Amino acid sequence: MTVLTSTTIAAPAPTRISRRGVNVVVALRQLLPAVIFLAVLGIVISLNPRVASYAGFTLMLSLAVPILLATLAQMFVVTIGDIDLSIGPFVSLVACIGATMLTSSPLYAVGLLLLAILAYAAAGALIELRRLPSIVVTLGLSFVWSGFAVLLLPTPGGVAPDWLRALMSYRPPFVPLPFVIAAVAGLLLHWFLMRSSVGVVLRGAGGSQLALRRARWSILGLRCALYSLSGLFGVFAGLALLGLATSADANMASRYTLLSIAGVILGGGEFTGGRISPIGAVFGALTLGLTSTMLTFMRISPDWQIGAQGLILVAVLALRVSINAIGKNWEKSKK
Repeated sequence: MTVLTSTTIAAPAPTRISRRGVNVVVALRQLLPAVIFLAVLGIVISLNPRVASYAGFTLMLSLAVPILLATLAQMFVVTIGDIDLSIGPFVSLVACIGATMLTSSPLYAVGLLLLAILAYAAAGALIELRRLPSIVVTLGLSFVWSGFAVLLLPTPGGVAPDWLRALMSYRPPFVPLPFVIAAVAGLLLHWFLMRSSVGVVLRGAGGSQLALRRARWSILGLRCALYSLSGLFGVFAGLALLGLATSADANMASRYTLLSIAGVILGGGEFTGGRISPIGAVFGALTLGLTSTMLTFMRISPDWQIGAQGLILVAVLALRVSINAIGKNWEKSKK
């Protein structure tokens, strides 16, 4: 009788330990993007201590701002389990529209940018209604965006409006502008997607569409909303890039497609739908922006930088898989 009583009392302990182990694994996965960013930042500072200043951080991370915004645009598409292969050309098109029209015909330029966002929503509707693979539709759109960009600006040129250049060169007190943009974008989107009721529904569109249909939510409307948000942040990315470069080129953001995908993955996102992390995506994008600086300080040729970024992505994915495996083994051992 005593043994049975003792066993009954001690039984819940493994469950508590198992849950604690799972919580540790979840925390490690959530902290991994920040840890990777801080590690790369530490390496950059050790290579050149002068970057650890207000001016150094501003100069080093300014070009990461458009990548960050493009990564967040990609994140909205990944939320529903899709992938966008057109975000790079789209950012270039936005920059070309801004460089050629924002100064001379601002209302016309704003109208075209709104039309571009609506085109993104229409792409989402096409994918849903015709059950087409997003990778096929967005690949086709990438050629459309590139064609329009070349028509607008056959050769590099144009000029950014004064207000846009002033905005991107603004120096807030104490904290560099790239950190301000990263913090505001990451925290606001974290609250919107992870805490608000609307965000839960949007993430549910990639997680359990059957449950949403039973709750009488329109998957078509949710997909169009996510693609519209992606187009909106693509416009932000294009304008930010134009403000930093002060002129435009039809191919200036061609690398952003792969960088945005890598940023989402580095930030903990998965293509299973609904599994995204806005704050993690911000850290992932900043890490990619820092990687180029780190490799430059290490005197590695720019031709190898894309390969090095790919190796970092593979290493992070391997580390994430290892953390997941540890968590599963821990849970099994405690049962």
